[in-house]
Amino acid sequence: MFESIEQAPADPILGLTDAFNSDPNLDKINLSVGVYKDANGKTPVLPSVKEAERRLLDAEPTKSYKPIHGAADYAATVQAMLFGADHEIVTSKRAITAHTPGGTGGLRVAADYLHKLHPGSAVWLPDPTWANHGAIFKTAGIETKSYAYFDKAANTVNIDAAIESLKQVAAGDVVLLHGCCQNPTGADPSVEQWNAIADVLAERGALPLIDFAYQGFADSLEEDAAGLRAMARPGAELIVCSSFSKNFGLYCERVGALTFVAGDEATAQTVLSQVKICIRTNYSNPPAHGAGIVTTILNDDALRSQWLGELAEMRDRINGMRQLLVDTLSAKGVPGDFSFIIQQRGMFSFSGLTKEQVGRLKDEYSIYIVGSGRINVAGITSANVDRLCEAISRVMAG
Repeated sequence: MFESIEQAPADPILGLTDAFNSDPNLDKINLSVGVYKDANGKTPVLPSVKEAERRLLDAEPTKSYKPIHGAADYAATVQAMLFGADHEIVTSKRAITAHTPGGTGGLRVAADYLHKLHPGSAVWLPDPTWANHGAIFKTAGIETKSYAYFDKAANTVNIDAAIESLKQVAAGDVVLLHGCCQNPTGADPSVEQWNAIADVLAERGALPLIDFAYQGFADSLEEDAAGLRAMARPGAELIVCSSFSKNFGLYCERVGALTFVAGDEATAQTVLSQVKICIRTNYSNPPAHGAGIVTTILNDDALRSQWLGELAEMRDRINGMRQLLVDTLSAKGVPGDFSFIIQQRGMFSFSGLTKEQVGRLKDEYSIYIVGSGRINVAGITSANVDRLCEAISRVMAG
């Protein structure tokens, strides 16, 4: 049976890491996959995480299964981080949260839920968006559409075009929004623009789905939640897929969550009953270790304070690399104004490099960038920035 199967194409992002790993060039640079790197080019384990793990191992009473939707204390911790502990959504208990294997797992469970319970709904994706978004919803049998988002000429959010696009969304359709640190552009709406988007979605009767993978990587935990909370209006429904891969550095632990906000507590519990079926027929129960780390840190004042400092250190290093990249491009005489890179937020920058230029960077200089020109700024260090900018200068010169 297997002999007739054709070779599948490599993943457009993770496949680049495979190619990078097999590249013998000792000066190779990987700016493709969205993983934080420190000044030495390593992905560290945060000290607060190591301490939380020590406590968990010392006190661990069992390896028994967690409930289908995860532990109650993890769900409460997630909701407090998303909305604030005193938010009306939390106090009214009209939100339910399921622990999922990463934010990607949350997206897939949400897609399965929508396909089963709301089969006529299309999911609208921003143009551009994370490469895996379309594949996740299409594989679940959901129609996808796109709405305008990015102004390539100005390297910023094209809010007028976005609003006009969203006015075409049908009632009952789902609109995916990046909560902050938009992937791949790094361009986020302002608070005023978020409110304008929330207004038009409410007018159209559309359901917001917030992909919230980078909370704390733009400005702060609270500031980065501004877009989500603009959608979280009294009585409003929404879906949130969140992740702790980046802000806790828990990439391989796959720690995510899927939160549904309903009109009232009873409806939220009905939704949970359906979500649990989607989970049971997929991975059955969530992994425990990563969620235990997050819960331990966020519910201990000293550990939480330590973690917030570590998060700020990661955020500041990324923003520092944005400034260094712009300064070095200028010093190399690369034509153009790259100051937009400083204004963008999170790990990614939509560099403006063409697919051909990206190909030359890989083939001639062993510099790995996603075909769209998206650069993982967190992969830049003071040791590799000069070589990177020199190579960019050469490929842009033709």
